[in-house]
Amino acid sequence: MARELAISLYLFVFKCVFSFFNRMPLKDKTTFVISFGDNSQYVFKEMQEKNIKTEIIFLCKGKSIIKFKDYQGVKKIPFETFSILNWFKSVYHLATSRYILVDNYYGFLASTRFRAGVECIQLWHASGAMKKFGLEDKSIKNRSKKANQRFLLVYNRFHKVVVGSDVMAETFKKSFNLEEENILRTGIPRTDFFFNEKEKQKVLDFLTVKHPGLAGKKIILYAPTYRDFQIDDFSLKLDIEKMHQELGDEYKLILRLHPAIQNLQDLMAVTSNFVYNFSSDKYEINDLLVIADILITDYSSIPFDYSLLHRPIIFFTYDLEEYKEMRGVIDGFEDNLPGPIVKDTDTIIELIKQGSFDLTKIDYYAEYWNKYSRGNSSSNLVNYLYVSKGFKEYDKITEYN
Repeated sequence: MARELAISLYLFVFKCVFSFFNRMPLKDKTTFVISFGDNSQYVFKEMQEKNIKTEIIFLCKGKSIIKFKDYQGVKKIPFETFSILNWFKSVYHLATSRYILVDNYYGFLASTRFRAGVECIQLWHASGAMKKFGLEDKSIKNRSKKANQRFLLVYNRFHKVVVGSDVMAETFKKSFNLEEENILRTGIPRTDFFFNEKEKQKVLDFLTVKHPGLAGKKIILYAPTYRDFQIDDFSLKLDIEKMHQELGDEYKLILRLHPAIQNLQDLMAVTSNFVYNFSSDKYEINDLLVIADILITDYSSIPFDYSLLHRPIIFFTYDLEEYKEMRGVIDGFEDNLPGPIVKDTDTIIELIKQGSFDLTKIDYYAEYWNKYSRGNSSSNLVNYLYVSKGFKEYDKITEYN
């Protein structure tokens, strides 16, 4: 109750200040609201290459501002911190920008009424969906009626949602209560990286120089999803010591866990010459995907991107029934995965030793979820926004493929 009251008060104040700034002239300005940043980075790079003349503002939540610390000629403002001055600056830019690009759910959108000529684009932070979210999320039953109304208001502010496939378009329609006119099939900007051989090689060279122990070894990447309902009692279900014994001669293991997971010190001491903890923000997930020969994950969205590399994926879903109950997974989850589902470390070890993965399933999966992500997604989006307003998105995709 107290939390809902605090949120309502915050949004009321936000609405008042936004309405005041909304009376000021609209500027030729683009504001990115960032929690993750990778899609925004690729869009910004494309804007630079196309020499787009617009003022750029980055409103960065949490540690995402680190990604943009070396960017020149743009304003970088910590967003929704305890700084009153930065908060007023942020609301001002949101109220006076022609384009607003967001990459997550942001509650403040419920208090905005964008003027005619303003466009709010949802970049989102995943190329596909394993677990249910938005209105499909099972935890919706635990929200108050007022909270659910607020969620709907936020979704209603998205003029367009960028997608890389038709199946994700349908997912967004259900999850965000959107119509076909709200879908923008330009592809996911950050997937451009997987089509750039030069950039991928740079990453491989950098990581092996920085971590010479990885050189000459095959790499297993374990990147499970963030389980918010287990954060206080998280335990790693993967038996890393056994993997070390069975696979250590040929493989190294990289862990990519949520930064909130802190209880790995003892584990690292036991297997320090086999396992690398790359869970900190300084390691880009795209970089880790490129260096990985095998991905182990569960309900995370990263298989959609990793499938573009046409490499094996193992789905370690040891808590599938519990996860279905707590969060929910997409319909047909078990039937449509491009790799084996396993419940224990022994099966993982055996699969890796045998190396009998059906890569044709990976290829189909990559095409199914990345239909419009073909290495020019950033260009398609920038063309839509700035170069040729009103273009037919399918024509543009064809033209730039």
